[in-house]
Amino acid sequence: MNILLIGSGGREHAIAWKINQSSKLKQLYVLPGNAGTSEIAETVNDISAEDHQAVIKFCKEKMIDLVIVGPEVPLAAGIVDSLSAEGIRCFGPTQAAAQIEASKVFSKNFMARHNIPTARYATFTKLDDALGYLDKVDHPIVIKASGLAAGKGVILPETTEEAESTLKSILIEKSFGDAGTEVVIEERLEGQEVSLMAFTDGTSIVPMLPAQDHKRLLDGDRGPNTGGMGAYAPAPIFTKDLMNEALKSVLKPAIDGMRTEGNPFVGVLYAGLILTGNGISVLEFNGRFGDPETQVVLPLLETDLVEILNACIDGNLKDLDIAWKNESAVCVVLASKGYPEKVEVNKLVTFGNLPDNVVCFHAGTANVNKRVLTCGGRVFGLTAWAGDIQSAINAVYSNTKNVSFDGMQYRTDIAHRALKGSK
Repeated sequence: MNILLIGSGGREHAIAWKINQSSKLKQLYVLPGNAGTSEIAETVNDISAEDHQAVIKFCKEKMIDLVIVGPEVPLAAGIVDSLSAEGIRCFGPTQAAAQIEASKVFSKNFMARHNIPTARYATFTKLDDALGYLDKVDHPIVIKASGLAAGKGVILPETTEEAESTLKSILIEKSFGDAGTEVVIEERLEGQEVSLMAFTDGTSIVPMLPAQDHKRLLDGDRGPNTGGMGAYAPAPIFTKDLMNEALKSVLKPAIDGMRTEGNPFVGVLYAGLILTGNGISVLEFNGRFGDPETQVVLPLLETDLVEILNACIDGNLKDLDIAWKNESAVCVVLASKGYPEKVEVNKLVTFGNLPDNVVCFHAGTANVNKRVLTCGGRVFGLTAWAGDIQSAINAVYSNTKNVSFDGMQYRTDIAHRALKGSK
């Protein structure tokens, strides 16, 4: 198959790396890709994913058999609809189905309609109404911009004053642009978080291995929130019983609900879960592979990924037996100096040799005159897998010395929750 993958981050490098192992692959193209994907695929950087007609033209010229959409923005913009209308097979949800991520207001109302467990909430477009609601609530809150804000639209205010200034910033000062036209104020829940991704053809659902990511910049889960500083899978806290509960109370109602409402969801449904004292609750849904969770889940996948994606598109996922390695994987994000605020870029990267069970997934990199330079906040996701979590941790951290650039920063405690005796 000739395959086009859309995206440029660490998630896309991991997907490209896995597709490259498929017996069904003829030629892989990545639009726009990064320095890592350019080593294993042909880069397409003369057109934009925003230009649907240009993408359609490219697909027809190159006789593309399958398009895979990595990031959320092209999905929300309806690229699957545009390609499908031209008879081009595409893996990912339609624009209507992608609302489950693109609009937090839609998502919360959808969960309420289908009795999917989630935090108490209210939605607002006017500042005065939102401030009036603040006066009434008697529990800690989270404030979320409803639209896509690149993972930065969730604020956890510690005081009423902070909550008021956050609402003013989003609704009046437009700190998140159009993504903040509407806000969700919801109850802040306590518990460990788990990322559960699942393949779905719109009817059948096959969950992937549960993962945990680390959002805070610094060791001990301190510092500002980021797009994710690392992840590990499988998460031991997420037992078989919890998996069954998640399937029954979250994944199945979500997929059935989207289908019955006329927006069947085909692709990867990502449920951001929190394990509370009252059971599982949904923090958010995403309509695609997570980042950096993909970087730890896909290395543990034994079944041919292209085969799975085809089964989802063709509606016969139930006929496929998906197998996983009985191992653990850990990903440590290597970030630029200044991340997640103002980052330093254009730093030269040098590499040493990595063992067979360690791979360096590129995220914020570019090829410039045959040299790899940094061009983003999260530069790499260094991933290792081994027979147990401690061995995977040892493997990944012992190889951080084999990737180097000026100002490189990373956490030294990724997967600490998975170790026995840790809280």
